[in-house]
Amino acid sequence: MMHVEKINQLQHDHNFAVHNRKGERRTRLVLVLTLLTMILEIATGMVFGSMALLADGWHMGTHVTAFMITLYAYRYSRRHAHDQTFAFSSAKVGVLGGFASSVALGVVALLMLAESVERILTPRHIQFDHALLVAGFGLFINLICALLLKDSHHHEHSHSHTHDHDDDHEHEHHHHDYNLRAAYFHVLADALTSVLALIALYSGKFYSWHWLDPAMGIVGGLIISRWAISLMKETSPVLLDESIAVKHKTAIKNIIENDADNRIADLHVWRVGPDHFAAIISVVTHQPKQPGYYKKLIQQDRHHVNLPKLVHVTVEVHECKANECGINNNNGVESG
Repeated sequence: MMHVEKINQLQHDHNFAVHNRKGERRTRLVLVLTLLTMILEIATGMVFGSMALLADGWHMGTHVTAFMITLYAYRYSRRHAHDQTFAFSSAKVGVLGGFASSVALGVVALLMLAESVERILTPRHIQFDHALLVAGFGLFINLICALLLKDSHHHEHSHSHTHDHDDDHEHEHHHHDYNLRAAYFHVLADALTSVLALIALYSGKFYSWHWLDPAMGIVGGLIISRWAISLMKETSPVLLDESIAVKHKTAIKNIIENDADNRIADLHVWRVGPDHFAAIISVVTHQPKQPGYYKKLIQQDRHHVNLPKLVHVTVEVHECKANECGINNNNGVESG
């Protein structure tokens, strides 16, 4: 019976997925609004001949796809939260959704740039009055969608628990929801293209600056491509199991090696979720202790060195006898 209780104490939750029900509900509403506006803008852009309006409509089309990816990632993460086929839960599904959305952003930016250049070379007639009306309506919808997602984006919380093996039952109260962040970027990109479309159409109507319509398409494409690259840089390290920053690895090493004559023989730290890290630490020492001892050392000192929380730590302890490991009893490494 005691063995069962001990095993239960050592077991802990491996669900590191971000569950944001509020963000999911609002993303679903934004999807419907965006889909309806997309149909309207593409249709009127083709009829009235506005590149800026067409660009806005096309952009909304990719956002519809991105929002569907976002909703699918939320649903998949929730339904597979305790699926044992994942080593560390389905936490990275949301990050993968964010990365896929960043790729969609990049594709749209390239399409906008290509079409805008083509329109500069071969200008087309624009019916400004109708185009201005639809672009204004599109901006209105974009602002509503931005407000819907902004609140969820800035108050994203996880309801899952994260524990270390050393019985640290601390809640992670704030997480990066890259899935929702991607959806929010798509809405901002929509609002930007709507604003640029309005500027271009107004200038063309009252000042005959017809060249400004495709020029704004180029400006929008460049800005959106920058957002896409930024989101890719945020999500790809999580998907590729990027290690922790060098300064944090050095801090872990110092915490362990400043105690007795310990030396770190091997250290691996990697991401298992948006804000969660796991670690494998191999310790060589003349004075071996239980693995839990070294975990507590890290847990006690991590706040002093601003060390991110390690949710899953495995420690290997290797005893050195005499001088076989090149460690002396003065907390130094022997030369030669």
